[in-house]
Amino acid sequence: MSELKSDIEQRTAAIRKHLFLLCPNNSGSTYLSRAIATSPHVWSLEREGQHTFGFAGPTTTETPWALIWAGEEETLSYFRDSPDYDWARSKKAWYLQAAAHRHDAPVFHTRSPPFLSIADQLASNFCDPHFLLMVRNPYAALEGIVRRRTRAPLIDNPDNLARVAATHLMRCFAMQKQNIERLGERAIHFTYEQLCADPRSIAFRIEEFMPELGPLDLTQKLEVKGTYDEPLRNMNDDQIARLSQVQLDEANSVFLEHEELLSYFNYALIDGLPNPQTAN
Repeated sequence: MSELKSDIEQRTAAIRKHLFLLCPNNSGSTYLSRAIATSPHVWSLEREGQHTFGFAGPTTTETPWALIWAGEEETLSYFRDSPDYDWARSKKAWYLQAAAHRHDAPVFHTRSPPFLSIADQLASNFCDPHFLLMVRNPYAALEGIVRRRTRAPLIDNPDNLARVAATHLMRCFAMQKQNIERLGERAIHFTYEQLCADPRSIAFRIEEFMPELGPLDLTQKLEVKGTYDEPLRNMNDDQIARLSQVQLDEANSVFLEHEELLSYFNYALIDGLPNPQTAN
């Protein structure tokens, strides 16, 4: 027990900054987080912060809301307004299970999509917090949600699921816009499309934002979710092409009400398949 306490104390003394990646699910955060974890100056977790053993707070584990946790205001409130958050406990659990290439790494990094809704809590409970804020074309993200949810034990009606997933994503976009406006200089933001199109430029921006990370390689081959083991590439066209016209129409019934929010992130509505219209 004394060795365990000493280990946590040493890591606590070494860590001077915290880097949180806030991004809707199915939007490219796994690759980016794993790339950041290859920096020798970073402590990182194998799993999302919410799924790490000892995390004190609500998680999507064993709930019917996985991937669509913001689809209803009630379920969003479950994550945003929970009284169960205990950041002192979570910090100890995270520090204990984090891995780094160097024992004196100064940056702790984690990600978790529901943390989009509690950026204010992260900013208030961790020393020198910094944030990377990212979104992805919502049509592509929606396809990933629909595909993964219909493989889960709780089977949803695919057409109705598209509407719920679209609502979820627009709530995530609204929270991300609020994060951008409120976090100010503590955050930088970009899109999945920008990351894929010019990973070196995004790496340079992140390095300028947090020099302690050192040089980042966002072009490297990495395993993602046990499915891909390759460099980052833009999969939007392939994923959007898999949507049915019915699913597209269901999504647009939601997206039509949020054209201004889509425009804020330089996305536009699409009417037919397969190609999205985006401005990066």
